[in-house]
Amino acid sequence: MNYDNLKISNQQAEDILFKLFQIKGKATALPGELDFNFRIKVDNAEGYILKISRPNENENYLDFQQQLLQFVADHGRNLMAPKVISDTNGNAISKITDDFGKERHVRLLSWVSGRVWSGVNPQLDDLRFSLGKQCGLLTQALQGFDHAEANRPFDWDVAQSLWTKDHVDLFKDEEKAIVEYFQNLFENSQDTYSKLRNAVVHNDANDNNIIASSDLIHPKVEAVIDYGDAVYTQIINDLAVACAYAIMDHNDPLEAALPIVQGYHSTFELQEDELAHLYNAIAMRLVISVTKSAINKIAEPDNSYLLISEKPAWEVLEKWRNISSDFAHFSFRDACGYEAHPKSKSFKDWAEKQSFELNHLFPTIDKNDVHHVDLSVSSKWIGHQEEFNDLDLFQFKIDRLQKKNSNKIIAGGYLEPRALYTSDAYDKIGNSGRESRTIHLGVDFWLPSGTPVHALFDGEVVIAVNDAGDKEYGGLVILKHQADDFEFYTLYGHLSVESATKNRVGDTIKKDEKIGGLGASQENGNWVPHLHFQIMLSLLDYKNDFPGVAYYNQIDVWKNICPNPNVLFRSDALQKTVGTSNAELINYRKQHLGKSLSLQYKEPIKMVRGAGQYLMDQYGRKYLDTVNNVAHVGHENYDVVKAGQEQMALINTNSRYLHDNINALAEELIETLPPELSVLHFVNSGSEANELAIRMVKAATGERDIIASEVGYHGNSNMCIDISSYKFDGKGGSGAPEHTHIFPLPDAFRGKYRGDDSAEKYAEEVQKQIDVVHKKGRGVGAFIIEPIISCGGQIELPKGFLAKAYASVRAAGGLCVSDEVQTGCGRMGKTFWGFQLHDVVPDIVTIGKPLGNGHPVAAVACTPEVADKFANGMEYFNTFGGNPVSCAIGAEVIRTVKREKLQENALKVGTFLKDEFRRLAQEFPIIGDVRGQGLFLGIELVDADMNPLAAQTDYLADRMKDHGILMSTDGPDHNVLKIKPPIIFTKDNAEELLFYLRKILAEDIMQF
Repeated sequence: MNYDNLKISNQQAEDILFKLFQIKGKATALPGELDFNFRIKVDNAEGYILKISRPNENENYLDFQQQLLQFVADHGRNLMAPKVISDTNGNAISKITDDFGKERHVRLLSWVSGRVWSGVNPQLDDLRFSLGKQCGLLTQALQGFDHAEANRPFDWDVAQSLWTKDHVDLFKDEEKAIVEYFQNLFENSQDTYSKLRNAVVHNDANDNNIIASSDLIHPKVEAVIDYGDAVYTQIINDLAVACAYAIMDHNDPLEAALPIVQGYHSTFELQEDELAHLYNAIAMRLVISVTKSAINKIAEPDNSYLLISEKPAWEVLEKWRNISSDFAHFSFRDACGYEAHPKSKSFKDWAEKQSFELNHLFPTIDKNDVHHVDLSVSSKWIGHQEEFNDLDLFQFKIDRLQKKNSNKIIAGGYLEPRALYTSDAYDKIGNSGRESRTIHLGVDFWLPSGTPVHALFDGEVVIAVNDAGDKEYGGLVILKHQADDFEFYTLYGHLSVESATKNRVGDTIKKDEKIGGLGASQENGNWVPHLHFQIMLSLLDYKNDFPGVAYYNQIDVWKNICPNPNVLFRSDALQKTVGTSNAELINYRKQHLGKSLSLQYKEPIKMVRGAGQYLMDQYGRKYLDTVNNVAHVGHENYDVVKAGQEQMALINTNSRYLHDNINALAEELIETLPPELSVLHFVNSGSEANELAIRMVKAATGERDIIASEVGYHGNSNMCIDISSYKFDGKGGSGAPEHTHIFPLPDAFRGKYRGDDSAEKYAEEVQKQIDVVHKKGRGVGAFIIEPIISCGGQIELPKGFLAKAYASVRAAGGLCVSDEVQTGCGRMGKTFWGFQLHDVVPDIVTIGKPLGNGHPVAAVACTPEVADKFANGMEYFNTFGGNPVSCAIGAEVIRTVKREKLQENALKVGTFLKDEFRRLAQEFPIIGDVRGQGLFLGIELVDADMNPLAAQTDYLADRMKDHGILMSTDGPDHNVLKIKPPIIFTKDNAEELLFYLRKILAEDIMQF
């Protein structure tokens, strides 16, 4: 029959509802494969779902569904499920005759309120856990239920899925190969699969049948509806169905599946033999889905519901095919609390009975003791990234360490999080941003090239190759060993190519027989010579390689698959030391550090290494840094670090002695400043710089009154707090002191005056404060402001405001101070200093954060007139200000900005970002304003009535952190995202930032 003749209109549904149930309601069509479903809204009640069958539907099948719902109502504790509503004659199933004379069956069920799964964004681990939990509860509730129709032939039953073999010709090329692969895998597993537990299960937890709560931040699955696909089948199939749909649209579908498995197991305990079949059961549900879509595209080309999941199903199948079935199995076991590898305990028991010494592995090296070397991401020994990538230097350090420990083998590395793996081959894009393989799975023995390596026990060669490439193994041999009732493997990496490839797959290597010799760096993957020794309980699906480094989020599985090689040697030096946990660090801080010291993010991060525009935590996860403008030319910039180290090794003293460095830094800065600002004083921080500037003001003018902006911040010393509205008008503050005068934040977007013509009005507010000072019989000392007000929310000063304000202040005899602590040194892009954006020249400029790239160095630049008046006989001396080390660092920072054209980079990348942020604002109305210059930008989030959205801004920053991007919030209403990264930030970095901003802005809580 033509599909148009089958359809039921909304009006027809409303008429049927009233005729059978005497209920008046508003009908809206819902998706459905067989039934025509309608959401019925009624006044003052939750409403209903009306289900109208296709003609000639099997009434026994409908009775099965109704009885099943009643069984769940009777037996389902803590379960929300649709209730059966009888018609006016008391029937659970009613009948009608449609316009074509065909009999249809009608059922009415109570409506389960909430949001369908497909309408929930984001779908995070907690939500997926709750999905598994609800499905497990439902399976538990259905235990003991039976009905003749539960055993019907059913295409959507995974156990019956081999019917799809008759339709493989609907697919071509790669798609056909994927489908056949999983069909064959499933067919070959029937002996054990057919013996798994069976029961009636829901069998259809797809994204339109799952109901989640209305909580936008922490949603939970509250119900699973539509029991039409319930069937008597293997219980594991029910979990497979839930996983198959919920893992769609994820880069890593296996990671997405694990919380569902864990949740299911928490309410319905899964058996170990069932988990062995879950990987393929998920695949076969997807095979059914794509096969159905292919068939239905021909049969009912206008039925879009049948095609809803086709594209994402194919995407999952392609990714699923690339996941080792064994690794998936081990991951499922781990999620359920079982040992990830079924033979893990057997191996441990066997290993405890063995006894080996290192001279069995290296018989020509008469050593059995180990000196542990730390190559972790936190290690000071490996030094800077530039140094550990310098093979000659690394070799020198190993040789020197070996000389100091001549009777020991240099070794270490098991489960060490490392930053050594800089090749892109170690990275992937996971479900939450970029991930890097950092966790080392073997032990490294650092010995000279050519050192013979011998077998610890009899083994069969299963891999012997040249694994060529940067940071690969080079010569690689893997042996398979038989022990008791299990087998395991040992891996020998970084051998010479010749010695590795002389072995042949299938060869037997006896205990104590030579396997190969260590390779030189030219052939071992560009490493200093060493042996990577690893144990594996499974080879997974690898044929010519095997990971020696794993992702941190998979560590529990990998350490079970790859046990510690030290179980064989029992070396105390190779025992992994346990570091201080984040919780312990936080507890200590709470006890012994000031309570006013805050931590970033709801779940703080421990950072242990910086590299350019990235920070790394103790597990080696890299975070793209859009916040820390202190690291002006990149975290741990090698030239800057080297300049400091080299000078520190010579001398570090005060400025009372002659030294070239203080003059060199002065020269570099003066070259960037207007000729009027030709005198410098060096200090240690932005706060000290602004403190000194105020002293200069008092000495030069004889006045104490300072005019500053609302929400301005100028430092943490007493005098700086006194001129910082951000502090004294905030929590714990007590308002402006007598000699501080605050004018309204010159915010043209949401300030007191708005729009392009607001400059004049804000300049008048400055004049009002001048008048206030004069009325008190005093004179103006200075006007201080940032060229872009940072704590105010990256507020760009209205065009023309600063020139007018400067003119008014100078007319009153005051000085003009530009606080460039945040904005200076090329960050603005168009100009080197922020004040230059406004075509003004201040009397004093304060310079801080960026000058030292993380080292405490700052400066005050002023006119000769100010400097002369400050030199009134009272000596200015700063013990550390202008010391040779600080000046060496500061000079190198400025040289780096100039040499690497980083001001131009700030302009180019900043302009790109600002333009793209404005495009985002057109797509997402929550973005009210985009502002700033260069790489000093702000995004303000507001609702339609211009009210600030602090909670959403905080949420956005926290979710970006989840995706490996650091962001921060600011502004008087805490609703502005600050973007002020190191100015080496690239266009690629910007595009990554934009990609994840767009992703998070699309989440439910961000919609306005």
